[in-house]
Amino acid sequence: MRYAIYFTPEQNDPLTRAAARWLGRDAFTGEQTTPVEAGPFTAAEISFHTAAARRYGFHATLKAPFQLTGGQTEQGLIAALASFCEQREPVLVPRAVLRRLDGFYALVPEERSADLDALAGEIVREFEPFRAPLSAEEIERRNPQSLSPAQLKNLHKWGYPYVFEEFRFHMTLTGRVPQNEAARMERAIEAFFGPLLSEPLEIGSLALFVEPEPGAPFQVRSFHELGWTKTRKTA
Repeated sequence: MRYAIYFTPEQNDPLTRAAARWLGRDAFTGEQTTPVEAGPFTAAEISFHTAAARRYGFHATLKAPFQLTGGQTEQGLIAALASFCEQREPVLVPRAVLRRLDGFYALVPEERSADLDALAGEIVREFEPFRAPLSAEEIERRNPQSLSPAQLKNLHKWGYPYVFEEFRFHMTLTGRVPQNEAARMERAIEAFFGPLLSEPLEIGSLALFVEPEPGAPFQVRSFHELGWTKTRKTA
């Protein structure tokens, strides 16, 4: 079993609902949704292009998937995450935009946010005591030969290459899309999500996702709003 700390908006947020339809799965309930048609793509084609992202659910990685180290428990992890969230305030991304990153499409901040980077770094450090070290096989699956020296150092020290200076906030919407289909896919995503893609994005919650067994879909195990006031309201 692996855990991950992700950002995802609340279950009934319009962006969450649209992303669940697009990806074909609701990470809060685990339910599969009916495949959608979008632009020139059939429902089957969209299902194919979103398969890799579907397993993880709509999210942005803040603490990459990890196994619990000895002596730590799921209950302890949930309690620590709840306490962490109670003591942190939301971060507002003024505008989120669609971009192609290494061949896949994702929702990213239009401009880099120092506050968001700082929050992400805090999460990496704060929850490191819960993470079991990576095995040699897990390190190899990250293709270490393709990483930069800084990314390789991060992988060995923090269990994930893309932290701190290498961190780039992104909410993945597709797998890698061939160059000859890229422009059509971009238009399809923009048409499907409409104005949701250009609205401000509040990073106002964190979720603990769980992968029950290797290769299984990730699902929300616990959901926590950021901020003392919000936490008290929903307690």
